[in-house]
Amino acid sequence: MTFDQIAALVVLVAVVGVLIHGRARADVVALCGAAALLLLGVVRPVEVQAAFASPAIIALAGLFVIAYAIELTGLLGLMIRQATRLCARLGARGLWLVIGMCGALGGFLNNTPVVVLAAPVVRDVAKSLDLSPKRFLMPLSHISVLGGLLTLIGTSTNLLVNDMARNAGQPVFGIFEITPVGLVIAGAGAVWLYFVGARQLGRSVAADEAEARRVKAEAEASAALASRRRFSLFRLPRIGEARSNEDGSGDAHLGDVKLFGAADRPFRLRPALTALAIFVAVVAAAGLGLAPIAASAFAGAVALILLRILTADEAYAGLRPDILLLIAGMVVIGIAIEVTGLAQIGADRLIDVIRPMGPLAALVILYGVTLFATELLSNATVAVLITPIAVALAESFGVDPRPFLVAVMMAASAAFATPFGYQTNVLVYNMAGYSYLDFVRVGVPLNLVTWAAAMVAIPIFFPF
Repeated sequence: MTFDQIAALVVLVAVVGVLIHGRARADVVALCGAAALLLLGVVRPVEVQAAFASPAIIALAGLFVIAYAIELTGLLGLMIRQATRLCARLGARGLWLVIGMCGALGGFLNNTPVVVLAAPVVRDVAKSLDLSPKRFLMPLSHISVLGGLLTLIGTSTNLLVNDMARNAGQPVFGIFEITPVGLVIAGAGAVWLYFVGARQLGRSVAADEAEARRVKAEAEASAALASRRRFSLFRLPRIGEARSNEDGSGDAHLGDVKLFGAADRPFRLRPALTALAIFVAVVAAAGLGLAPIAASAFAGAVALILLRILTADEAYAGLRPDILLLIAGMVVIGIAIEVTGLAQIGADRLIDVIRPMGPLAALVILYGVTLFATELLSNATVAVLITPIAVALAESFGVDPRPFLVAVMMAASAAFATPFGYQTNVLVYNMAGYSYLDFVRVGVPLNLVTWAAAMVAIPIFFPF
């Protein structure tokens, strides 16, 4: 191995090891790895510059600002509050409709603020129906993640894989090109969660529901208590507002909710409609091929400032620099893996094992490897590590890399088996008081269901 290959491998192992350890911030770790590669001469300054100015970074920055505008104008909160009125009439089925709506929103908006705003409402409505919130909060997180599979802008992972593929000489994806595959996977996962996953959770929370009913009866027996425990079904929690709940959790235990901007924003009609119109225009321009998603998202974010829907300071606040810098740092590491030939070496080793099996078996194995890695590492890390290998693997078989790239997009977002695989999992894990094994019991079968659905859908819509 050459010096550059050894250096890139050492940095990669060190970064992955620190990320698995979990004591340091992921964005700082990625930037340290990028800095080490630059100092060692493994990557050039121009390649680092390209990583920080990549279309994925520009597109995400613009989309974060637009999503933040939709949140600040009160539009997102209004939609969720109105959906809770349906819950009041339909009961548990209404809760599932709200969860489905959040999944649909996840295809276009960052799902973290969606879940932060919806989770307290789902929790409170469930308790008003004498049902444990544990039945619904984990499905809320999982379905919002599944919703991110529906479009190219649904998750940062999709945009990052698209950008890495473009760097490898592959044509870019359209904004709705992956939608058919995403619908199949999300549909299969949602059906399993509704008919099986929720029942598994239900069996483990029967005691919780009995305790909730007992506490509620005690509260109704004492009107002072009732006034202290009273909550509104139609009001979202304010930042840092901790309420006394029967399960012992409160909004203050979400883990720095304020980082995600969750608040009861007053609805402002004109700014909300303007922000929505700009978002629709951005999606339409990208979907119709009138402009790349990076260009349309950037223009939309600037338009929000020019139209005074957001101030410049508010736009900066919505940028989510931790995510952007994490992705930029990991892109630098991905470039090092590619330019030093490590990606080709990894692909060659994998090819030696699976060549006799054919491209379909290779697709199955690649999805499984990506899925397993996603449970241990961040989505961005996995996308950067696996995408170059996916392209090299497809080229070795002489087939179109597109199905392999779609597999990486889907598997790198399917982090269901641990409470720490995705931000929204952490939020509901703390709020509902789940155990680690709750996520394992529900998440592992869900991973298998979505894996099987992907292996059926990908070859149909993206043939080899």
